[in-house]
Amino acid sequence: MTKLEQIQQWTAEHHASMTYLSNPKTIQYLTGFGSDPIERVLALVIFPDQDPFIFAPALEVEVIKETGWKFPVVGYLDHENPWAMIADQVKQRHVNPEHIALEKGQLQVARMEALAAQFTSPRFDLDITTFIERMRLIKSEEEIKKLEIAGKWDDFAFEHGFAAVKAGKTEQSAVAELQYALMKEGIMEMSFGSLVQAGAHAAEPHGATNDTKFANNELVLFDLGTVYDGYISDASRTVALGTPTAKQKEIYDVCLEAQLTAQAAVKPGLTAAELDKIARDIITKAGYGEYFIHRLGHGMGMSDHEFPSIMEGNDLVLEPGMCFSIEPGIYIPGVAGVRIEDCVHVTADGSLPFTHTSKELTYVG
Repeated sequence: MTKLEQIQQWTAEHHASMTYLSNPKTIQYLTGFGSDPIERVLALVIFPDQDPFIFAPALEVEVIKETGWKFPVVGYLDHENPWAMIADQVKQRHVNPEHIALEKGQLQVARMEALAAQFTSPRFDLDITTFIERMRLIKSEEEIKKLEIAGKWDDFAFEHGFAAVKAGKTEQSAVAELQYALMKEGIMEMSFGSLVQAGAHAAEPHGATNDTKFANNELVLFDLGTVYDGYISDASRTVALGTPTAKQKEIYDVCLEAQLTAQAAVKPGLTAAELDKIARDIITKAGYGEYFIHRLGHGMGMSDHEFPSIMEGNDLVLEPGMCFSIEPGIYIPGVAGVRIEDCVHVTADGSLPFTHTSKELTYVG
C-alpha cells in the first residue's frame, strides 16, 4: 500500500469527506514534490474513494508533473480566488464535505475560515497529525541512505568551518566560508540557519550568528545542517581556539561524556524519557544540571525538527528506523556554551550516526 493509499484508507475509516493537507513537508513526503509556496496556497486533497489532486500556484504545475505525479494538478493565478477553485474541484467530485480532516497544528485560522466559507456547514473535526507523524517516524532504507549522504556533507562543512576560525575574524565569516565551500560542491541549501557562536555568545542556545569576533583561549560552537534530495542533516560540535580555561574544559568533558553515553545507550525498547535521563543525570551529577535547559533531542528526516521529542515525560519506545538527534548542552552565561550533537538512526541492536566528525575536543586556529 502506497503512502497516499494509507492516507486514503485513514480518511475512509474515520468517515471524513476529505483530507486537506497543506504542510509543504507532508505534501513532499506523500507526493515527491517539494516547494515552499510562501504566501501562496499549496494543498493536497485526498478523498476516501476518489483520486486525490494537488492544488498549487500555476508556476508550479509543470514541475509537479515532472515528478511523476499521476493524478490531477490544478493551478491558479495570483488574481484568482484559490478557495473557490478548490471548492469547485471538490464539488465536481460530488462531495459536499461534512467532516474535513487536516493537520490541525499547521493550517492557519484565516485559511481554514476561507475554505469553510465555500461549503455548507463543514466541520474541521478530524486531526490526521498523529497518523502522519507515525508514518514519517520510521524511515525506510532509501530515506536513511539520503540522510547518510546529508550527514557526509555536514562533516565536510565542519572541516571547512573549523579552518575558518581565526582570532579577529567574525562568526559570520566562518559561516560564509563553510557555506561557500558547500555551494562549490553543489550543496545549495542548508536545513536551517548555520550557527557559529564564539565564547560567551555560545551560552545563548538559540542565539544567531553575528559579527562577534573570535578571540584566543575560548570555545566556539558550530551547529549546522545540509539538505540532500529533501532530507536533512543536523549536528553540533564545539572546538577550542587556543587554550580553554580549566572551567571551559570541564564543561566540555562533562557534555561529551553525556553525549557519548547517551548515544551508546540507544537501542530498541528504551524509551525517549529514559534516554534523556541518561544524559541529564551525568550533567546533573557534575553540578551543571541547571544549565542543561532543553530536551536531549528531536526527530529528524525531511525536517530538522520532527516527531518525536527525546525528553522527560515521553514514554515512546524506540524502534528500528527512528531517527533523532542526541544533543546535550551546557550553557553558562558569561562563561561558555557547549553543545555536542549527532543525529542517529536506531538499528536492530543499537544505533548508527549520520555524522562522523570527531567529538574529542578539537583545537583550531
